Amino acid sequence: ETAGATRIMTMDLHADQIQGFFEKPVDHLFASTIFLPYVRSLNLENLTIASPDMGGSKRAYAYSKFLESDVVVCYKQRKKANVIDTMELIGDVKGRNVILVDDMIDTGGTLAKAADVMMEKGALSVRAICTHPILSGEAYEKIENSKLLELIVTDSIPLKKESNKIKVVSCAPLFADVMHMVQNNTSISGKFLM
Repeated sequence: ETAGATRIMTMDLHADQIQGFFEKPVDHLFASTIFLPYVRSLNLENLTIASPDMGGSKRAYAYSKFLESDVVVCYKQRKKANVIDTMELIGDVKGRNVILVDDMIDTGGTLAKAADVMMEKGALSVRAICTHPILSGEAYEKIENSKLLELIVTDSIPLKKESNKIKVVSCAPLFADVMHMVQNNTSISGKFLM
């Protein structure tokens, strides 16, 4: 704002309240606009959407509503930051193809643990969708060694290295479309799938 910005566009904020820190209009876009067509293209039967923690249950429910699927939630307890002590699953994944949904992935510990728990509980496959791939520390190794079949991320943060398990979908067309709509004073509501 100090530099002269008159409008802010962002995607999948970690907390919706962040919008309140700005005095200028904020367009908070959702990566679901990008991810949902990709998930549909997989044509997965017995689909279940999962949240890796209680805080993401609202997001998981929104995806499941759009995809007309079941929802499960992981309940985790931590010993300290970035170290999971225990993880329990609320819901049934036996015989299901599961997609974990989160706004970001940092160390990868939660998603790797969640995938392991779900496969132990009888899931057919586990994939994950994460908007912002921070991937710090040993995240790449955790993803490679996990039971995750695939991790789908946007290019909001460039990957530090390649991985056979990580698929990147670009968020550039979404931002370009919304900027064009704003510039031409047309509604951006069609860009909000959920």
